[in-house]
Amino acid sequence: MLIIGCDFHAGFQQVAIFDKQTGEIEQKRLKHREEAERFYRSLPPGVRVGMEACGHYPWFERLLASCGHELWLGDASAIRASVVRKQKTDRRDAEHLLQLLLQERFPRIWVPSLEERDARQLLVHRHKQVQARTRVKNQLQAMALSQGVQKKRKLWSEAGRAELEKLELLPYAAQRRQQLLVALDQLEEEIVRLNQQVDEEVKQRAAAQRLMTHPGVGPVTALAMMLTLGPAKRFASGKQVASYFGLIPSEHSSGGGQRLGHISKQGSSFLRFLLVEAGQSAARYDRELGRFYRRLAIRKHRGLAKVAVARKLAVRLYLMLREDWTYAQLCRAVVQVSPSHAVVAG
Repeated sequence: MLIIGCDFHAGFQQVAIFDKQTGEIEQKRLKHREEAERFYRSLPPGVRVGMEACGHYPWFERLLASCGHELWLGDASAIRASVVRKQKTDRRDAEHLLQLLLQERFPRIWVPSLEERDARQLLVHRHKQVQARTRVKNQLQAMALSQGVQKKRKLWSEAGRAELEKLELLPYAAQRRQQLLVALDQLEEEIVRLNQQVDEEVKQRAAAQRLMTHPGVGPVTALAMMLTLGPAKRFASGKQVASYFGLIPSEHSSGGGQRLGHISKQGSSFLRFLLVEAGQSAARYDRELGRFYRRLAIRKHRGLAKVAVARKLAVRLYLMLREDWTYAQLCRAVVQVSPSHAVVAG
């Protein structure tokens, strides 16, 4: 069996190859994609390849799967933290990855399936289009304000749209208004189609439908939570889930003194955004979350309260996924030990 440490780059990869039969280590530099494909297809099935997690490797993953090889992705920050020497080269990086594999210290991470990652692309694309729509609307609002028209959300009603189109503007400004309105209509149509696709994806996943029984959680948040969290039982507690999503404070404590900072913001920034948005809706409909939000908003400030509610919501959704609960089952299983703390019975 061969074990390979792979320092992966966009245009090439440096590999350190260990042969268990001979005990020899060989270094190679392979260009993408032709040279790399020839090399891996020439190897017998069963090769284990370890590399840092990055964002441009799906073609490489499919190549190894078609050849019968095994790909391990490692936590990049943990891999870098385990390097002591200051000299960093591609050859040293590949050899370091190989040594972690041989010493069984490789920080392997969970990787979603190709289908799950493709569904994530649907959510990310929808999110980008919603952001683009917001930018277009902000530009149109600015044009209306420059003409003394302040209608806020009513600008997007039928009457508000008609008033916006009738504003007397100079030729270039009028041309820009028309192009922005056309772009807005196109984005609206595309977002409707994407929402329908998200609904179809949710219908195929019973777990996402259960998450939607929680107040404030819609199809986008439910699907994103399920795809990002993965198998819920790989987490031992809700605290680990909050840490995984970057919703716990950063800490720099020493000598018996505790110093807490802002939230760590590790993990998926997209899901963290969705949890904060959904948490505000959940606080309006869930009595316990509403009390918790109002009390913290008065004691601290609203920004901190929103993040704290998002953390509570993330833990609740994690429990619903782990135990296959609906919102009603979650409420029955949770014992309130104080106005702001909840534990799971049993």
